[in-house]
Amino acid sequence: MRHKRKVGVVSVALLAASVAACSSGGGGGAGGGSTSGAQSLKGQHLEVIAEWSGAEQASFQAVLDGFTKKTGASITYTSGGDNTSVLVNTRVAGGNPPDVALIAQPGEVNQLAAKSQIFPMTGDAAAATKANFSNSWQQLGTINGQLYGVFFKAANKSVVWYNTQDFANAGVQPPTTWDQFLTVSKTIADSGVAAMAIPAGDGWPATDWFENIYLRTAGVDKYNQLTQHKIPWTDPSVITALQTWADYLKQSGVVEPGATQLSFTQSEADVFGGSPKAAMLYEGDFVGTDITKLGKFKVGDTAKFFNFPNINGSQPAVVSGGDEAVALKNTPAAMALMAYLASPEAAAIWAAKGGFTSANSKLDPSVYPDDTTRQIAQALVSSQSVVFDMSDQTPPAFGGQKSADEWNILSAFVGNPSNPAATAAQLEAAAKKDYAGS
Repeated sequence: MRHKRKVGVVSVALLAASVAACSSGGGGGAGGGSTSGAQSLKGQHLEVIAEWSGAEQASFQAVLDGFTKKTGASITYTSGGDNTSVLVNTRVAGGNPPDVALIAQPGEVNQLAAKSQIFPMTGDAAAATKANFSNSWQQLGTINGQLYGVFFKAANKSVVWYNTQDFANAGVQPPTTWDQFLTVSKTIADSGVAAMAIPAGDGWPATDWFENIYLRTAGVDKYNQLTQHKIPWTDPSVITALQTWADYLKQSGVVEPGATQLSFTQSEADVFGGSPKAAMLYEGDFVGTDITKLGKFKVGDTAKFFNFPNINGSQPAVVSGGDEAVALKNTPAAMALMAYLASPEAAAIWAAKGGFTSANSKLDPSVYPDDTTRQIAQALVSSQSVVFDMSDQTPPAFGGQKSADEWNILSAFVGNPSNPAATAAQLEAAAKKDYAGS
């Protein structure tokens, strides 16, 4: 049984005092600073759940330590990994929710809000989000007219990473249009190496491919309509996108063999490891961090990226992802932490360490540690069309969890792209079932 918790009364005076220093980060300096007069939460304890582990957990812990330094509140961090949503729901069902959770699926956030299991942001938390994030990002955190979440960590999921030596060997340059992309990929394949690794074995990368193509062939309005299932997956715009993708997939030698079994981690090694098998990997900005970990290629030198190409003259566009902070307790301490996470100061702490992209418009780009990260962040900020990952906004059974129907159907399409109309029909049948059950 899920418990509907009693809404606590927030002391505005205490909230204002506790977050004054947290939300005044200015242009995004390195954080820290004086804590004089800012210890109003001393003795209080919070728990935060997010997916990050390893190096990412260490970077986020530094952010949380900044909050502790300013407010005196102590924080326990719990990593939920790939099962963060399951962990959060289990804790909520057991009547023991964390104070704040960072969730990567807005569809999951919508479900929590529908059951009154998360709380709208108030006071400085809401003010900081409205001051530091564009309207599009605010809308992503808004449900039924109320602002619930702030996207602390964002991702640019519209970049294609490539091995510069393979490009040089094939005598090609990074493409900007889809037609150029087709030609470059075929030329690389003809040079003796697979052009693209597609990790369809993990499912979600296949959905990202479709989303980028659909955004460029159908536009933002159709993208949002399809996300909400206001148009069917059998709509001609879906079939057009699938056919466009099929034209790429069916080129001989372009896709690394075994794509339907290839994991994302293995695909990174297959392009940027010790024995490369493919020249390119489409995926998000987070690939740059993994390339560095592999230690065989240098980002910005032997490993570079280009923006996902435009299709038929489409304007610059970005499919984004992100981890949305939401409050599962309506307390001054939880709201103070939400305000802090919405500040450029908090973003700057992780940004300086690398492996982080922020949608915070007040973050000074100079904080990023390298030109590559700055360029990726700039694309996220400056693109005329920015949408959130479609599958992450849908009901989990359709697109937001392991073995989701969309994952399985589009993964199979990578292996056999012969009938886009039939694939669209499969997607529509799954969507009818999964949206009705959400």
